[in-house]
Amino acid sequence: MTKERPRQLKAAPAIIVAIGLAMLTGCTTRPSPEVLKPVHLSAPVGSEAAPDRVSVLAATNRSPDSLRGGFGGTWAQKLTYEEYAFSVPPGRKDTAITYPTAKPDPERQFAVVERKQLLKDAFVRQALASVQADGTIGIFVHGYNYSYQEALYRTAQIAADANIQGAPILFSWPSAASVTGYVADRDAALSSRSELNSLVTSLSASGKVKRIILFGHSMGGFLVMETVRQLKLQHRDDVVGKLVVVLAAPDIDVDVFRSQLADIGKMPIPISLLVSKDDGALVASSFIAEERARVGRLDIDDPVIREAALKERVRVIDITSIQASDGLGHDRYASLVKFGAQIASFENGKRSSPGDVGAFVFDAAGAAISSPFRLAGRVVGSQ
Repeated sequence: MTKERPRQLKAAPAIIVAIGLAMLTGCTTRPSPEVLKPVHLSAPVGSEAAPDRVSVLAATNRSPDSLRGGFGGTWAQKLTYEEYAFSVPPGRKDTAITYPTAKPDPERQFAVVERKQLLKDAFVRQALASVQADGTIGIFVHGYNYSYQEALYRTAQIAADANIQGAPILFSWPSAASVTGYVADRDAALSSRSELNSLVTSLSASGKVKRIILFGHSMGGFLVMETVRQLKLQHRDDVVGKLVVVLAAPDIDVDVFRSQLADIGKMPIPISLLVSKDDGALVASSFIAEERARVGRLDIDDPVIREAALKERVRVIDITSIQASDGLGHDRYASLVKFGAQIASFENGKRSSPGDVGAFVFDAAGAAISSPFRLAGRVVGSQ
């Protein structure tokens, strides 16, 4: 009994945090698969601006929900491929997504206006048609507690705010979309490595593709790293060499991440970590994991972290200055896309140089990335 008591007391904060997250999630109604049904929209009389229109490609290893027309949280044996067109309300001030009602208002609400399922070959052709002029294509991998429709609409928001030409790709793994499904989600993410591997490899096979931005949020970052590790162990350096890995608020144990880096080795383009010390969701996952530190909460004010970033040849970028809308500081990445030009200037796509790695701060006010750490005139974050 005496041995069990400390463990129970230690678990108490995790329970409190989980309840808080559940209450936060319960404050809003989560969208049902009904929001995936295409609707016909006509601009209201007297409207000031027509809604924007963006396209999204989606690949998922979720099992179809035939009754409601969406995808659930159970695992499928193969990937399903889809293409969507979205109406996006103009003049939005933040990253909040207003889902369509029975009679959608295009000035306020996002809405699906086209949807079709594709065979793999057709999907790849559509993806290659969306490759940027410089040979770049992007894949977004969502995090824990996401439904298919939530991930899809988030991808549409990112595409609209980043003004992406062509169609970004969503890879949606079978999250249970439940606050209490953390362990189940981690298993589902881990089981999805081969499917994400297959998608990345299929796109990389084209000479038209020069760079694949593999953007993982939260637990999706864990899946991204495991997939890159798998590619490396398969000796697919031809694929790994095209990858630009960006991990936003990565929900990865620090020691696990160190092990992943050891297996992956030096990448041609350094891995970028978007972190913030006040990420409440990662506080919760740390408690669940017996208070083990998460990569997404690295403190770049810590000299040990700065030194480790240089040693491991990664970029650790503090994005605390970016406004969050979820009350937890976990969704800052969704606002970061508005500063795409500044990010692009930081990541020039060339082979890594000494100044490309280290600890940096993203200054939202100045819309720039810089390193505030100067020792004897030397910027920490360069060599």
